[in-house]
Amino acid sequence: MTRPAPMIVLGSRSPRRRELLEYLVSPERVAVRPPRSHEEPGFEGLTTLEQIEERLLEIAELKMEDVADQLCTGNTEACCLVDDWGAILTADTVIVATDWSGQLAVLGQPPEDDASWQDVVRGWFERYLLGRPHQAMSAMILQDTQGRKLRRTVRTEVTFSADAGRYLDWYLGTGEPRGKAGGYGLQGGGALFVEQITGSPSNVIGLPLRETWDMLDELGLGDANVPG
Repeated sequence: MTRPAPMIVLGSRSPRRRELLEYLVSPERVAVRPPRSHEEPGFEGLTTLEQIEERLLEIAELKMEDVADQLCTGNTEACCLVDDWGAILTADTVIVATDWSGQLAVLGQPPEDDASWQDVVRGWFERYLLGRPHQAMSAMILQDTQGRKLRRTVRTEVTFSADAGRYLDWYLGTGEPRGKAGGYGLQGGGALFVEQITGSPSNVIGLPLRETWDMLDELGLGDANVPG
């Protein structure tokens, strides 16, 4: 009798990240266990892309530790068991932009708890995004039950059209920027602003497919119907 393929535990609250993972792993093999803590290190004082990548890896590692703790063995309420899980995948994505002076800025998700998010996103578009290239940066960690761990960082360069500001009021009215790194969703109305993408489009959405595929394949966790 063939042993069922192991579950992949996705440590994320992002429905987009889950949808992307399910292109590579059968949906019945995906279990979602978000980190319990919302606390994450910030990016203040970081001045290079390499430093920002290291911080992203640190955040993904903290998520990994949180989710692994939830999957501990034992009969306690603190432990959230998933049968036959084979690995945990965690990731973090931010938008990194520069203003006209060349100063780096990390754009996470706009605030969701009050109406100020529209002003925040408008400021991001006008100061950092319209007519300028920016980087979508992701860090991913995949760790299996044997303790094998893979770490990856991925960058994608995105350029918004300089004259796309005429769409901004409409876009803010859709509410789509809420919960999106950089205040836009490439998979939705945010694509209206894009003039050019260099690199992985799925990375901008939150999970680079090619690199995730390669990580799963390296640990022998890919689906049989996905070529290796």
